[in-house]
Amino acid sequence: MTQAAVRELEERVPGRSWTVRLDASGRGGTAVRISCSRPACAEQRHPSAAAGRAAAVAHIRDHLRADPAPRAGVYCACREEGCQSHIADSGRGRAEPWRCGGPVVLAVITDRQGRLWQVRECCSRCAAATPGAKTAATSQKPQTPDRATPAAPGAVAPQFSDLHDASGPVPAPRSAPARRRPPQAKIAQRVVPHDLRPVTLRDELIELGDLFRAYQLRNEPDLALLADLHDRKARAFTAWADANRDEALRREARRAEQAARAARLQHQQRTGDIIVDGGPAVARLLAVPAQWEHARTVLAHVTDHTPLPGPEARLLVLMLTLRTAHTGTGNVVGQDLTGLGLTGPEELVEKLSDCGWLELPGTAADLLASRPENATPVTVPSLAPGDDGTGPFTFGKKMRPKLSGWAQKIVSDKKLRKTKATAATRLLALTVATQTDTSGSLGLQGRGITLDTLTTWVPATPGELQIQVHQLTEADWLTNAALTDTHLTGQVSERILPLTCPLLPPDDSP
Repeated sequence: MTQAAVRELEERVPGRSWTVRLDASGRGGTAVRISCSRPACAEQRHPSAAAGRAAAVAHIRDHLRADPAPRAGVYCACREEGCQSHIADSGRGRAEPWRCGGPVVLAVITDRQGRLWQVRECCSRCAAATPGAKTAATSQKPQTPDRATPAAPGAVAPQFSDLHDASGPVPAPRSAPARRRPPQAKIAQRVVPHDLRPVTLRDELIELGDLFRAYQLRNEPDLALLADLHDRKARAFTAWADANRDEALRREARRAEQAARAARLQHQQRTGDIIVDGGPAVARLLAVPAQWEHARTVLAHVTDHTPLPGPEARLLVLMLTLRTAHTGTGNVVGQDLTGLGLTGPEELVEKLSDCGWLELPGTAADLLASRPENATPVTVPSLAPGDDGTGPFTFGKKMRPKLSGWAQKIVSDKKLRKTKATAATRLLALTVATQTDTSGSLGLQGRGITLDTLTTWVPATPGELQIQVHQLTEADWLTNAALTDTHLTGQVSERILPLTCPLLPPDDSP
């Protein structure tokens, strides 16, 4: 390189570069602050990350509008860093050689977390090689003077290369660039064939691939939108499998159906609403499927571990289990037991204490006489965590009061008390609440509850069950109830629907 070229290169100014950051404003809050490295920009504060991100993007746009065109005669801003941000390591202890080139551009580089933006005046080759860079503006290509026509005094034809000798001829490229294949359309790591027919199916697959990739770039999830995308993917892959007779595509379609159900269920869990067959949303006391399963788990545990026979003992054991499920201990007042419709609550408590299932600090009479201001602490040794810290249930201390409150609301229902429903009827009400579908019909998909399930969870004969079903109908719990030799069919009333824990159909196997 001649001295004139070296002097010209040294006189060229570096490209501009500035950074906009989004940081937390302090601990324990959602406020954020925006700082810009340009000295004239003041710090901004915003109440949330979403508002701060929008303000940061607007701030960068203001800068780009104020300085829209990059300067053609500068060299790469990233040259100051040796282009290290986009030169891959060769694995031989040194970086691969790099040669800047192309027109000067304004590149906006964003990190994946959306908290750092950098604007650089650099060459188009460096911008293309930098991950996350987008070109906002390009400089005008300088006019190259004709070799036969002398250049005007002081005219320069800058070339954006840190290795180019401006006074000499442009060196020829070492080798011709390889021809790049056109980009392949993909969805779920599968290439969409260019000759796939019908064309509408190919277009749908390509569009879905773009939509899924766009969804991954969202700052906030939208589970309802994700569920719709998975539904479309399931239909498209089913049609693709039919066209190609490919079972792998059919399995992918089934997985998409499962993903759609899971995403929609997660959306309903977040909102606390379960949509009933396109009808209005039902705000349930136990809002999510995990809570429904925990309620059924407790009922099944009590069925297998009640130390005394009969529905009254089972109902009492159930309510005490829900009070002590997490640590084996809990507080109980007399009203909790006297409101269960038991014929002899004091005698039942004494029997549970005598057999060792329940431990009391005093007598059963003291327990029944206790009031909310002096609740009685009771202990159920079989529910206490073992040496490994685990008990018979997997839910935590925050879940236990939700389950207990749900059961208490059912057994103390005003209409059950008004009709003087027995303990067996209230136990049946709890069982029915956990054995409906999302619309309130009894049994999975409204097929009814089998008689074996009822007699397992509610110890009663078919004749006794008929009386209890009649009491639930009188208390406006059930409508169109019919007890046969094999099933109990019917529907829970609309007022009971928020207390139900629906049975969900199992996922299809892949």
